[in-house]
Amino acid sequence: MKIAIATDHAGIELKEALVKHLENKSYEVLDLGPFTPESSDYPDFSEKVTSSILRNKAKRGILICGTGIGMSIAANRHPGIRAAVACNATYAELARAHNDANILCLGARFISEIDAIKCVDVFLETPFNGGRHAQRVKKLG
Repeated sequence: MKIAIATDHAGIELKEALVKHLENKSYEVLDLGPFTPESSDYPDFSEKVTSSILRNKAKRGILICGTGIGMSIAANRHPGIRAAVACNATYAELARAHNDANILCLGARFISEIDAIKCVDVFLETPFNGGRHAQRVKKLG
């Protein structure tokens, strides 16, 4: 599975740790930046990840900013994108199982590297439950 990942300046260190973790687990990673800690605008990097998913260049995405909220707002502006902020593995699991989320958003200022890795692993391993959840997801457009 190919995973697209990007951040703003707040999540550079966490992004680098997650890229390494994903590569160690044999995921193909599309690192869309940034690559320096200079100030950057989260909507620009959200656009890169959402575009990669909508153009079938990646199956799932990970976006990181200070809280995860800005990235999720920017990503969810696009039809076909379901971006969810997760602060723990249960949030990540339910985002996939109930909402068929295709982008995981993390808040670098509020989550440890260990918990972020747990979120990512659960997010990537959890299937969508379908059933009654499918009709709800369909209503999202």
